[in-house]
Amino acid sequence: MAGSLNAQGPVHVYAAGSLRAVMLELGAAFEAESGVKLAPVFGPSGVLRERIERGERADVFASADMGNPQRLAAAGRSFPVVPFAHNRLCALAAPKVEISTATLLERILDPAVKLGMSTPVSDPSGDYTVELFKKAESLRPGAYAALMKKARQLVGGPDSPPPPKDRSAYAVLVESGQADVFLTYCTNTLQARKDNAELRMVQVPDALSVSATYGLTLMKGAYPDAALFVDFVLTPRGQAVIARHGFTPVSQ
Repeated sequence: MAGSLNAQGPVHVYAAGSLRAVMLELGAAFEAESGVKLAPVFGPSGVLRERIERGERADVFASADMGNPQRLAAAGRSFPVVPFAHNRLCALAAPKVEISTATLLERILDPAVKLGMSTPVSDPSGDYTVELFKKAESLRPGAYAALMKKARQLVGGPDSPPPPKDRSAYAVLVESGQADVFLTYCTNTLQARKDNAELRMVQVPDALSVSATYGLTLMKGAYPDAALFVDFVLTPRGQAVIARHGFTPVSQ
């Protein structure tokens, strides 16, 4: 892949916020191998898709779901979407909260526990959390309405405050008391615990488990080197980077 002939500039990659760390490492590895730089833009996948639809230039779209990039493909804006990573929901909890996998549903339903989530539609993490709430309804009638009413949509919306540049937004939100428990990707909880080891990562019970498949699409009219980057992400080397950050590679 070395010795790219393209002189059109860096590859513009619009990527889900949960991919920040992994995409920066992928970009460094890709540049070392090809000489091509990435120009990443991070944000909630739904918001990024809307920005692309409004005409912002993106060569590659790496989404935290399959639906947003498939919408661009269906509109003729991009090529077919390929899955490139898997994730799932976990809970990030403050040290003061007595919570375990077995008691997770009981605790997030507790009126005294402040529950945080991302914004549905704008951010797939919010959609996955709503899916968890629907599963809770089958276990405890009334749980869906109660959880939708109490959950605070603290990130992932078009008007949400920008995340800190040097810290996990989820760590900050739980530390500050804006949420006692935050439902987000397991990879986000791992990153938050790197910032603050006192925060707790709680696995979601099987009956409530929600998995996430991340989709990658090459935009129509993209720089030639953008296709090389898409290929690189799917190589064993690219998938190894994904695995190092807590995602499950598509090869597994």
